[in-house]
Amino acid sequence: MWATPLMKLDLSFVGLALFLGLIILVLFEIIRINSYRGRTPPGPRPLPFVGSLPHLIKNPMELVRSMSQYGELSTLYLGRKPMITLNTIQVIKEALVQEAFSGRPAMPLIEWIGLTNGTGIIMVTFGHAWRQQRRFALHTLRNFGLRKKSVEDRVLEESRYLISEMLKAEGKSMNPQHALQNAVSNIICSIVFGDRFNYDDKRFSYLLKILNENFMLAGAAVGEFFNLVPFIKHFPGPHQKLKQNTNELVGFIRDEVKEHKETLDPDSPRDFIDAYLLEIEKQKSNEDTFHEESLVMSATDLFLAGSNTTATTIRWGLIFLIQNPDVQDRCHEEIVRVLGYDRLPCMDDRDKLPYTYATVHEIQRCANIVPMGVVHETIRPTKLRGYDISQGTMILTNLSAIFSNKEHWKHPDSFNPENFLDENGHFSKPQCFIPFSMGPRVCLGETLARTELFLYITSLLQQIHFSWPPDPQPLDMDGIMGAVRIPQPFNIICRSRDTKE
Repeated sequence: MWATPLMKLDLSFVGLALFLGLIILVLFEIIRINSYRGRTPPGPRPLPFVGSLPHLIKNPMELVRSMSQYGELSTLYLGRKPMITLNTIQVIKEALVQEAFSGRPAMPLIEWIGLTNGTGIIMVTFGHAWRQQRRFALHTLRNFGLRKKSVEDRVLEESRYLISEMLKAEGKSMNPQHALQNAVSNIICSIVFGDRFNYDDKRFSYLLKILNENFMLAGAAVGEFFNLVPFIKHFPGPHQKLKQNTNELVGFIRDEVKEHKETLDPDSPRDFIDAYLLEIEKQKSNEDTFHEESLVMSATDLFLAGSNTTATTIRWGLIFLIQNPDVQDRCHEEIVRVLGYDRLPCMDDRDKLPYTYATVHEIQRCANIVPMGVVHETIRPTKLRGYDISQGTMILTNLSAIFSNKEHWKHPDSFNPENFLDENGHFSKPQCFIPFSMGPRVCLGETLARTELFLYITSLLQQIHFSWPPDPQPLDMDGIMGAVRIPQPFNIICRSRDTKE
């Protein structure tokens, strides 16, 4: 007869204990946060346990734009971990040139989906193995594509395919995403794999599709939440799609490596994979650095980075050019005056096309595809502007603040190529323009990306007039935040310039 009251008493006691325990846990977390905030730069007040994550998920660009109001340094919290944000070009230059700021954080999501296991280039932390991989990749990319004439030939050849592909739908509404991404991907593919892929290649189109899905998911809410609570890997959800997609992408690279091993001619390396296979053989005594798994990860990094960022920038560029038809027409007039319609541009034409060259840079500034830069991490305790920064602190570079600073830009809040022209109409690049970062972690593919952006955009403007279809859908110019900031899906109309009235 006493069982039921005792059970109720026990349940009440357990419930009360859990409630009090939760209150104490939250109080300790608030005390811990306040202790951190007293030693780190100012920033928005974080919530217990989740930090700034809800704000980052709800409106990421609004949060990014707000960070500079706290000063040259500010602090965000990814869950319980502080991230220092660098908000001025002066403090960015001071920090990023130092090795102390050249690490990469261990990201549970990246490790789980298998995009790094201590090998590769992009997300590997600073050290001897990373230096060796980067040095080899840079040297080999130069040999197989980054020499000026070689990369120009590849891009100009591909630009002809791209123009033809986009004009297949002349006068009709079309989404330019696939054609642009295929064209950009073909350059890194020709360097890494030794071949390009046709625009109607179904397998390659599928790979680009799942690549886009991963870029979206990795930087969106699912990716951020996974990094906060990685044990969700045991449960169903969109993160499982990330894992599946990555397995297929890496499987594609492994197939390429296997095929290259079977057809390798040591006297005539065809591409990056061949060169790496020869390096593995050459450095058998250095198996900790050069082995087949590190080849797969390095080739995957190059393929992922070389297939998305430049194409995304050009997609933003089409939006800005259609929204500013006077800029589009002025570029076309300058290009035709210098080149005519028959000769495609080369990199030596940049000085003769100052307005067009300025427009390419203005597209990069306004596209701002990585608003907070690629995350860094301190590899040892250091100091910056009077703050003690512990080892393992994540560092973000607020490129949004840099690219909209009224002190550095004539027209910071609008798309205007005059931002990159001096009073005489000559091209002039401000020192605060650092879309490829700087220091030891400066983008490995900067030369390739600059070449692609100038040659593709100039070729397209020479041959095609771009406009909106009737009744276009309004675009949120904040875009969609994933691993990079991409525009919302949009359609355009292309018309050949020599048939346009």
